[in-house]
Amino acid sequence: MTYEELLITLSGTTPEEALEILRENPDHKHKSGYEFIIKKDPFFAYEYAKYVIQDRWPEAEEDIKKDPYSAYIYARKVIKGRWPEAEEYIMTDKFSAFSYAKYVIKGRWPEVEDVIKTETDPFSAYDYANVIKGRWIEAEPFIKTCPESACKYARDVIKGRWPEAEEYIKNDPESAYHYARDVIGDENFWDKLKNI
Repeated sequence: MTYEELLITLSGTTPEEALEILRENPDHKHKSGYEFIIKKDPFFAYEYAKYVIQDRWPEAEEDIKKDPYSAYIYARKVIKGRWPEAEEYIMTDKFSAFSYAKYVIKGRWPEVEDVIKTETDPFSAYDYANVIKGRWIEAEPFIKTCPESACKYARDVIKGRWPEAEEYIKNDPESAYHYARDVIGDENFWDKLKNI
């Protein structure tokens, strides 16, 4: 730690305050001291790279990559592509892993599918099926348990009737209505089904 870094640290400046100081004056005379403080917080380090440097910040990447959300958003907004060195950390957090697959990879990420399919809500599993642009058979037993997700999955992914999910869909009036109208094309579908 340099003398300047020590002085800035002892001043009690937070990473957020240091970031604001360098946003207002990127060439501040104590820049290295403020950068030292910013690097302590992975999210503010990402923000410094994005909004002040406007490029990658190699000196902070070791710290950024260890925080799943900061690593995902850094890959998305700063690197603008995959960041293989950070993927092992990103995949430890279901939200960050899903977002990384959706917005960075823009497709399947097989290494995290078990986490997405079982540890998120059924809507996120449905949303991931949209990311992979097709049916996600392995997650269908999970997706169908949520009437809204099942209805949207039938409409947007299967693009047709999904008999295996109908017992769940019919239990939610709004989802049942949308399923009948948007998927089946007959608002009276459920009434007709009762009469069979």
